Amino acid sequence: MMTSSIDEFSTGFPSNAATPAVDITGLQVSRGGRPAIRDLSVRISRGAITGLLGPSGCGKTTLIRSIVGTQIVEAGTIMVLGHPAGSAPLRHRVGYVTQDPTIYNDLRVIDNVRYFAALYGTSADSAADAVRAVGLDDHRTAYCGNLSGGQRTRVSLACALVAEPELLVLDEPTVGLDPVLRVDLWEQFNELSRRGTTLLVSSHVMDEADHCGDLLLMREGRLLAHTTPDQLRKDTECTSLEEAFLTVIRRSATAGHNRAD
Repeated sequence: MMTSSIDEFSTGFPSNAATPAVDITGLQVSRGGRPAIRDLSVRISRGAITGLLGPSGCGKTTLIRSIVGTQIVEAGTIMVLGHPAGSAPLRHRVGYVTQDPTIYNDLRVIDNVRYFAALYGTSADSAADAVRAVGLDDHRTAYCGNLSGGQRTRVSLACALVAEPELLVLDEPTVGLDPVLRVDLWEQFNELSRRGTTLLVSSHVMDEADHCGDLLLMREGRLLAHTTPDQLRKDTECTSLEEAFLTVIRRSATAGHNRAD
């Protein structure tokens, strides 16, 4: 199991519960000439772990890219921590971990994190703290090209943590990890949340939904539900979250058919 020192990171984030972490209204995005996000509106609360769940190709990554400001949008507004998505004031306040680790294979673990620390203008000590926080202190001098997939994911997480972000956005961070590493990673996410960080975590694995306080369920570019694990079970009368999600899809399809009639 990974040992975590995330307690070393003091958040000191401003308390502003009235302003959501993310506020999206009427978002529309097309990719390759096809609709990827269809008139999506949602508010994501601060301080919570919000799971963005849905099958591959449903628009999760496009939505995430829109939130962090790397996606061209056709219509709608996206406010992040009270500022337009991708704007300069968010540079040090939003961390982004892509599905494919964005690290340099020919650099050591610590050097990768120090590089990102320099970009963010934080100290070299913060890089060492971030490496320790993700349980890679014993591998700090290893070259990233020699690491396993799970270790590379943790290096990416350390690179994001070095800025001590208020909002941490993670795109399918547990893909390809064995069950033990998945549990360890979610323990770290929970600790970050307890320290005040807001997390948005995408996944296509429904059993990970139980780790989240809030759930956003997507299908074909649409937001089907904004709920919680317990409420989803209650509303669908299903004990399995996977079956509950399938029930939501069936109800949505039936409602769409009735509207068409």
